[in-house]
Amino acid sequence: MKKLLLGAALLAATPFCAQAQSLQPGGFYLGAEGGLNWMFNNSFTSTLTFPGFGSGSTTTNLATNMGWTAGGVVGYDFLGPRVELEGVYRENTGTLSISGINGSAGFVSNEIAIMGNVYYDFMAGQAFVPYVGAGAGVAFMRGSALGGSATATTFAYQAMIGVGYNVTNDLRLNLEGRYHGTTTPNYSTSGSLGSAAYTLSNNPTNNNVSLMAGLVFKFGAAAPPPPPPAPAVAPPSFMVFFDWDRANLSQQALNTIKQASDAYKAKGNARITATGHTDTSGSASYNMALSLRRANAVKDALVRNGVPAQAITVVGKGQTDLLVKTADGVREPQNRRVEIVIQ
Repeated sequence: MKKLLLGAALLAATPFCAQAQSLQPGGFYLGAEGGLNWMFNNSFTSTLTFPGFGSGSTTTNLATNMGWTAGGVVGYDFLGPRVELEGVYRENTGTLSISGINGSAGFVSNEIAIMGNVYYDFMAGQAFVPYVGAGAGVAFMRGSALGGSATATTFAYQAMIGVGYNVTNDLRLNLEGRYHGTTTPNYSTSGSLGSAAYTLSNNPTNNNVSLMAGLVFKFGAAAPPPPPPAPAVAPPSFMVFFDWDRANLSQQALNTIKQASDAYKAKGNARITATGHTDTSGSASYNMALSLRRANAVKDALVRNGVPAQAITVVGKGQTDLLVKTADGVREPQNRRVEIVIQ
């Protein structure tokens, strides 16, 4: 059962390990986590031994209460796969009752586990990132009851499933469900009753389900790459830019149009094409009309600078030929332009 739980999480991730992930920066990260822990009720054997006199066994029943867990992690994100080292603490209280004996006693279970975990993030870099994981390590356990306590060191294993939310490139929130178990601890204590020494051994199982929230900070994450530079317009071509949702010409635009007019006159027999463009904010039909208004505003300024109107062709492209590729609804200044091409 233990191997099956570990294997199931790893097998679920395997088919996706070859998928390329490029939307989320990788690198080292630190995290803190905490939440609620439910330790399974169980029955186990308690053995009392008096050296030289023999031993006797009885069945002890453990009923547990909801407890808590908290820890921290350091890891490395490979853009999909993640590996991490985790330190986590669990505490649960409960009640012990012994078969055939009336009454009960309080019980406290404390565990510190050092775990190596492997995760896989699906849709890495998106706002919400489902993930699965599995881990193995060592648990240092302590059981306390009837005024005494005993310790045990065990092998620990766990399987995780959760979803992360990328707040920013370097800050992430996780919500996770987790199964955590260990090999059976053997708590052994020694004492004496009068002049008779004894040894008491208990072997409760340790299986837990946790609901945990975590905060992860990724340091040294690379900044997203800048957008590609806008392609240059080869001479004798010119660009005039506009404010958002405007077709009026700034002083800088008028200076550029004057340069285009002078270039036309120097060329002699030529044609001018004024092609208007917009960004992606607004509807497509509105942007088509706006691009034509911008192109006509440039044409009128060219005519005022001595370019014959019949030498100018006006074209409106709307938002269909972006200088800088953007998503819909983005106010990109370089896309709000008129290109003046002299041929």
